[in-house]
Amino acid sequence: MKHDIVEKNVGLMAVLILVVISFGGLAEIVPLFFQKETTQPVEGLEPISALELEGRDVYIREGCYVCHSQQIRPFRAETERYGHYSVAGEFVYDHTFQWGSKRTGPDLARVGGRYSDDWHYAHLHNPRDVVPESIMPAYPWLNYASLDGDRTATKMERLQMLGVPYTDEEIAGAADVVRGKTEMDALVAYLQQLGTVLKDR
Repeated sequence: MKHDIVEKNVGLMAVLILVVISFGGLAEIVPLFFQKETTQPVEGLEPISALELEGRDVYIREGCYVCHSQQIRPFRAETERYGHYSVAGEFVYDHTFQWGSKRTGPDLARVGGRYSDDWHYAHLHNPRDVVPESIMPAYPWLNYASLDGDRTATKMERLQMLGVPYTDEEIAGAADVVRGKTEMDALVAYLQQLGTVLKDR
């Protein structure tokens, strides 16, 4: 009889469904906050440099995450192609995560050091120069867009507030590190550090 009351009252059923989903979600998510492997950085992990941080922002602005994921799943087909599967401790300093799920292009989680800087410059300038069948758009303007570094220190300060261990010296010198570099320099620097901590494990 009580079951009929719930089934006939849409509002009550909606509330009960919300309660069940909330408890289920909490049971799945809350324990992760207390597991070291999900909250502590992997050995050797350092926050990205000022130039790499600017490169990450170019990566986001240009929508690279729309076609490239940065998450290798723990399946043989993925690890044989891309390398060691992704672990949570690699991403504790990432705000926001660039995991993604769409792979029009290859996963980039372990692309750091796989190709030379020159290859990346050529590929980003015109992908078909190095991969003739590529459908990736070209980004030649990144070679001509200079960084002034005016906001780099502020970005690093905000990330420091979120727990990224930037030192005050790194923040103070951020503008000098970035100033005069191009957006292409920054993006290549960002790509070259991706996944290098666990690459050889």
